[in-house]
Formats: sequence, structure tokens, C-alpha cells
Amino acid sequence: QVQLVESGGGLVQPGGSLRLSCAASGRTAGMGWFRQAPGNEREFVAGQKWSTGSTYYADSVKGRFTISRDNAENTQYLQINNLKPEDTAVYYCAARRSGRFSYYIVSSEGAYDYWGQGTQVTVSS
Repeated sequence: QVQLVESGGGLVQPGGSLRLSCAASGRTAGMGWFRQAPGNEREFVAGQKWSTGSTYYADSVKGRFTISRDNAENTQYLQINNLKPEDTAVYYCAARRSGRFSYYIVSSEGAYDYWGQGTQVTVSS
């Protein structure tokens, strides 16, 4: 069992930046970030395969979001720049124990075995 603990959310003005962190209690093959805005379904944001560092992004966040990891610390990060009000959501990290990686796979909630509790990001002036 791998436990995931997210942090780094908060209230930020439009145009600002945040770095979300997700600390895992054990090793995983890769991790992903999803978000859920009020009234919307949870959607994929970004994912990363840890062994190779390969990254995957939803088209809607390319250029503003950067996923990275610290293998030694078993921690995944999501850097969000130029925040917009539509980025307001609860952000969840998720971990995949093993298996193949591709955009199709990592963008699916069913690919992940463990989920964090979520961290709120609110973008407002």
C-alpha cells in the first residue's frame, strides 16, 4: 500500500504560480495529476513515468504546467504558472504501481492504484 500526501494548494491571483507536491510512502512506476472543478468530472492534467522521466500533458495545460519528480524523495511535483480562474479545482495526485505508460494509459483514472486526498487550488483576484 502506498500513501500519497499532497500539499502546496492555496489561493492565488490570476497570473500567479504554485507548486504542488505529492509525497509517496513508497516507490511507484509513475504518477499523475488530475483535477476536478465544481460541477465537473475529474480530468487528467499531467503524468510522468519515473524510470525514464517521460512526461504526458493534457493539451489544455501544455506550456503552463510542468510535472517533475524527485526519485530519492519519492515526491512528484506539479508546477503551475500563469494561473487562470479556470484552473480553480481540487488537484489530486495518483500513483501507478507498474505497467506500460502512454498518454492513453496515464490519462485514464483506471490506470492508477493509489490516490491522494486532494489539494484545493483557487485562482481569484
